[in-house]
Amino acid sequence: MASYYRVMPVDVPNTPSTPNGFFLPVEVCRLAAADVWIFDLDNTLYSASSNLFPAIERRMAGFIAGRLGVTLEEARRRQKRFFHEHGTTLRGLMLEHDVDPLAFLEYVHAIDLSVITPDPALDRALGRLPGRKLVFTNASRRHAEGVMARLGIARHFEAIHDIVAAGFLPKPDPRPYAGLVSRYDVNPARACMVEDMAGNLAPAAALGMTTVWLRTDSAWGQPAAGDTAHIHHIIDDLPAWLGALAWSGS
Repeated sequence: MASYYRVMPVDVPNTPSTPNGFFLPVEVCRLAAADVWIFDLDNTLYSASSNLFPAIERRMAGFIAGRLGVTLEEARRRQKRFFHEHGTTLRGLMLEHDVDPLAFLEYVHAIDLSVITPDPALDRALGRLPGRKLVFTNASRRHAEGVMARLGIARHFEAIHDIVAAGFLPKPDPRPYAGLVSRYDVNPARACMVEDMAGNLAPAAALGMTTVWLRTDSAWGQPAAGDTAHIHHIIDDLPAWLGALAWSGS
């Protein structure tokens, strides 16, 4: 028999609803048993509407233009090619131009974080959610720490598995997922991963994790060819969903 958690502010297509709210079908036993929660950082823990990531992209283009001696327009074209062919701009620069990854990370993350504002709802939801909490990001630890401090949620997280800890291998390369599982003694069957880029959830699902896609309007965040087989839950509001899970007794 199908089971449901009541999720008041979150709607998912093709799920039954009532005037009092919406119902999200879940694998109840797996979510209830989750003791590790793994979160992406950029455009996941904070809303994409803050427009922080476009500032990072502009810094990337500036770095490429200076490093390769090309125009900003050409730099933007190369940045997108690196991303699509290698998973991240950094990986493309490392493989094709032997760029120092630490210099790149320092440069692109030298941005104004004031567009990120404290998120009391997320803070409360994380505080009520039982289990260990990790950040898994293709960005740097320093950037993650700055964002989490601005959000007011750093105290909830045990560790940050950043691109340096991943050996500069970006998601969705399966190797950093395996590294995270080993380093932090994670049982994938009792772990839940939340991401705004649908493709980054595939290796997590392959390991046996429960996956949650935070729906995005960005083209690069969509499921490839519409394939959602590796996505167990689709949400639109992370604090509301987490708060509803805690409220429902997960």
